Amino acid sequence: MQVVHVGSEVFPYSRSGGLGDVLGALPTEQARLGAQVTVVSPWYADLAGTPVLVWDGALPEVSGALGSPVVRVGELMEAGVRYVFIGMDLFERPGLYHPDDVWRYSLFSRAVLPVLRRLDVLPDILHGHDWQAGLVVAHAHLAGQRTVFSVHNLQYQGRWNLPEAARWTGLPEWTLGQDGLEFHGDLSLMKGGLTFADHVTTVSPTYALEITTPQYGEGLDGLLVRLTREGRLSGIINGLDQERWDPRTDPDIPAFADASGKAAARTALQQEFGLDGAPVLATVSRLADQKGIDLLVEALPELVKDWNVVVLGGGDPLLTGALMGWSQHARVEFRQGLNEPLAHRIYAGADAFAMPSRFEPCGLSQMISMRYGTLPVVRETGGLVDTVPHDIGFRFQDATPDALLEACRDALAEYGRPQAWAARIERGMALDFSWAGPAGQYLGLYGRLARA
Repeated sequence: MQVVHVGSEVFPYSRSGGLGDVLGALPTEQARLGAQVTVVSPWYADLAGTPVLVWDGALPEVSGALGSPVVRVGELMEAGVRYVFIGMDLFERPGLYHPDDVWRYSLFSRAVLPVLRRLDVLPDILHGHDWQAGLVVAHAHLAGQRTVFSVHNLQYQGRWNLPEAARWTGLPEWTLGQDGLEFHGDLSLMKGGLTFADHVTTVSPTYALEITTPQYGEGLDGLLVRLTREGRLSGIINGLDQERWDPRTDPDIPAFADASGKAAARTALQQEFGLDGAPVLATVSRLADQKGIDLLVEALPELVKDWNVVVLGGGDPLLTGALMGWSQHARVEFRQGLNEPLAHRIYAGADAFAMPSRFEPCGLSQMISMRYGTLPVVRETGGLVDTVPHDIGFRFQDATPDALLEACRDALAEYGRPQAWAARIERGMALDFSWAGPAGQYLGLYGRLARA
């Protein structure tokens, strides 16, 4: 089976979060299982890699908004996966995302199928990821191509005013109405992917149920209910790159294989931050409303009575400012930004890991924390429900500081029973979050669609 994945980022070449991790790991596992896999992504100015230029020239299929732009196509091969990077002037900027991204990814999307044809790549399934690839799915549908579209976060939809954005799509006018990409007077690339895909997946079964409700459906719940009724919506939990996240071989920490060996990593983190002997509650996260970090901040006056609190992340300036202020407290440590080696040390050295998310399509941090013997304290939503068993982590229902505090009190009480705590650690470290299961589920889905 020949599979093409299309997404806006792919680890280790470009990454801002979980989407990049998925595009880095899922294709590799599918190739290991025997599929021929190609990943298509933009050729960013600061791409972490040097693709080999295989084609460049004018691409008439992208004419209109840019005339006949010159497109550069580069390739890399890694672990049996062919990575194709499409370069345009629009992507010659530092960083990944910018305010005009609907325009940028519309033009990128129009280039994907023509580039694949020039490279003689004829996929059995084209798998688009999140709104940046929604327009690719629409073009593929019109070309008779079987498609899967994965929603990694429904909150981000790629919307722009319809009269202007309509000129960028290259699609016939009939696709831009209410039964196509139109959404409350705007064009929505997310809706395009949902509407035109043969099958839609989300990154956890619980999130697939949640987004069919008004609370989580972001205004698209009616469409998603219809997809469910038609058997075209399902949830497949993300996996975890268990080679990259392995406490037995991790070069950034004192390696360990079980609960007893975790002590050295905990001591190292205490020494790095000058922490006292209280247990460590940590989080590594975007500082955003979705992640419930404001709930953690509001709970800090009570938390610091019993816990050291360590936070690594960046985002919302108000949350950043609040955490910077709290970092003056002896029991609060805040580090701003992305720092992967430090993230590894925090996962390994903390005792508990807070994820008070208002919604969480899947989440990887809870999987990583359990693999590193750090017990998650999570809100019962999305992928956190599907991955954190009651006999390992500590779960709470309401998105409130009080509910978070109650779960942390439960964790503290269990921490006071060393044998019970160690047993939870051992169960968490034994869980299998590898990509083998999810990759096989996707290949099964592709096979059913290809035969339909």
